[in-house]
Amino acid sequence: MEFAKIGTEQIILLTLQTVLMILLPLVIAIAWTIRKKEKFSTVIIGAATFFLFALVLEKPIQNLLLFPDAMGLTQHAASRFINAHPVLMAFMAGLFPGLFEETGRLIAFKTVLKNRKNKETAVSYGIGHGCFEVMLIVGATSVTYLVYAFMINSGTFGTVVNQVVSKAPEKVDALYKLADQLAAFSVANLGMSVAERVFAVMFHVGASIIVFYACRDKKKLLLYPLAILLHTVMDFIAAMAVFKVFTLSDIALEGIIGATAVLTFCGAYFLLYRKDGKFCQSA
Repeated sequence: MEFAKIGTEQIILLTLQTVLMILLPLVIAIAWTIRKKEKFSTVIIGAATFFLFALVLEKPIQNLLLFPDAMGLTQHAASRFINAHPVLMAFMAGLFPGLFEETGRLIAFKTVLKNRKNKETAVSYGIGHGCFEVMLIVGATSVTYLVYAFMINSGTFGTVVNQVVSKAPEKVDALYKLADQLAAFSVANLGMSVAERVFAVMFHVGASIIVFYACRDKKKLLLYPLAILLHTVMDFIAAMAVFKVFTLSDIALEGIIGATAVLTFCGAYFLLYRKDGKFCQSA
């Protein structure tokens, strides 16, 4: 079976994306901790909390409720009902990350980080959370795409397709579409990918600031559900596009998500972080 060759320009762009998504987040984390004399362990805790709450806890529970077939299980009454209503499906897909990731932040700030009261802790945690997400999810995916590109050019990608045909034939079309996307990968695609991740990290830093102050000041406890709401809304909008509740161009969708992320970050930074001269000890 034949696939369109991946051009040199596409290989270069895919390589650049891989490097950006793996090395740049690490550089940002190191530069921030050195400049602010922050403990790098706070960044690690942010990354570990994301891994625990988003991947270990959230994903299996979400799949069990929404996509049991992806786990080799039979669809149950609840999953059939949710899948039959795309708006509800999108809402649930947005609620799970909001609930689990913001609760993870809350628990981290209330336990392992409870004695780190300087406001920079919030940013360090957010960088750990957001940058690790970039490295683990987007960076790892970029590596896979780059490997596929070389396999297509060497003529061995057909082996992967044959294996999929024998085990999961319903996924074969996705591989053909992926091959076409890699052959057409452009500067615009790279720019969109980078912008999306920048917005994501901005949101995670902003949400971390919000939850940090919810933990450190009893008068601001309602900031925690606000963070859940903001996270849910952002992912709900993205999920509605994925589940085709409405149709938006990639640029329009990224604009909406970007605006949400920027507003979250700016609101948290200017209304909470910047106004914090000396930390309030009311907790």
